[in-house]
Amino acid sequence: MINQIADRVLGGGRVDRVEALELYRQAPTHLLGRLADAIRARKHPGRIVTYIIDRNVNYTNVCVARCNFCAFYRPVGSPEGYVLGFEEIFRKIDETIAVGGNQLLLQGGHNPDLPIAWYEDLFRSVKARYPEFKLHALSPPEVIHLSRLSQLPVPAVIDRLMAAGLDSIPGGGAEILVDRVRTLLHCIGKATADEWLDVMRHAHRAGLRTTATMMYGTVETDEERLEHLLRLRALQDETDGFTAFITWSYQPDHTELAGSEATGVDYLRTLAIARIVLDNFDNLQASWVTQGGKVGQLSLAYGANDMGSVMIEENVVRAAGASYCMDEVEIVANIEDAGFTPKRRNMHYDVLGDPIFRDREVPRMLSLATARDGRDASVPEELRNYPARSRDGKRIRLSQ
Repeated sequence: MINQIADRVLGGGRVDRVEALELYRQAPTHLLGRLADAIRARKHPGRIVTYIIDRNVNYTNVCVARCNFCAFYRPVGSPEGYVLGFEEIFRKIDETIAVGGNQLLLQGGHNPDLPIAWYEDLFRSVKARYPEFKLHALSPPEVIHLSRLSQLPVPAVIDRLMAAGLDSIPGGGAEILVDRVRTLLHCIGKATADEWLDVMRHAHRAGLRTTATMMYGTVETDEERLEHLLRLRALQDETDGFTAFITWSYQPDHTELAGSEATGVDYLRTLAIARIVLDNFDNLQASWVTQGGKVGQLSLAYGANDMGSVMIEENVVRAAGASYCMDEVEIVANIEDAGFTPKRRNMHYDVLGDPIFRDREVPRMLSLATARDGRDASVPEELRNYPARSRDGKRIRLSQ
């Protein structure tokens, strides 16, 4: 049966739920890689591998969601909680532009003391100062959080954010799109599987492109991993709004859930089955930030056609123990050593050109930056312009 399914995949056929599970559980790893690589080559015949220079900025770590797999969040009132000021974010954008970046990936905790007006003012301020700079911002659970805070329906929240400057939505907060799993991970309160998908449906209808993600290796079964992929495939059939898919393994260190991390082989098999099942997704990113550069490089033989982001900054995965770093020089070296041609891209996967560092001198990045110095407990001046909801938030506002 495996050979029959493989032949159909090589011929461009779509696998169903039963066939996908059979491949995932029974096919040798080298066969999964060969099938995924054949699909990658069919969709991207020029042996070009893309990457983006952007910065992953987490604007706040204060969060009421309390997911048990997250080592990044801090509860309301924690002395380790922070909110970045607008000027701090501007400095991060300046540093991003200096190394050839063109986008901010902006995500954060579900902070009850940041109303939708804060986001609108931030987005407008960024666009006024950097008109061509892109905002890839606010995952579906953050949009739902703003919908609940503002008592506005999700489409209205998306419309307001787009009017303020939102360019696209990242696929964070998906975890596994099965409510049994989400209940066990304590993340069903921030978004059910249907709610996550519905935000993406509304975003696509509004003209935004988005990415999709999957964090595996917690409490889900093989069948539930595939259910996640099939639900994404069904929505892509409906809207054609996803630009790319990214999967990574759960990082257990310093989390309430604890446990162990999945192996690199599990990652490559999961990436390959995603390329096979998600036949209507053009792009798959390699997750070098959780797997390291060499497994990231090997991903290019298991279905990935993109090395993701130079990132510059990372806080969430690092809080759970991963600290891999690759700047543009190293990403390009990994792509070329694997036999591909590296090209810079934007969020829509339009090719922008050759590596920046070959055109002009840019500073090397040998470690990822953080949101702010851990000793910095400053409260942004502009927060006094926005009403707080929590008792601690009100106390901080009154003390300013």
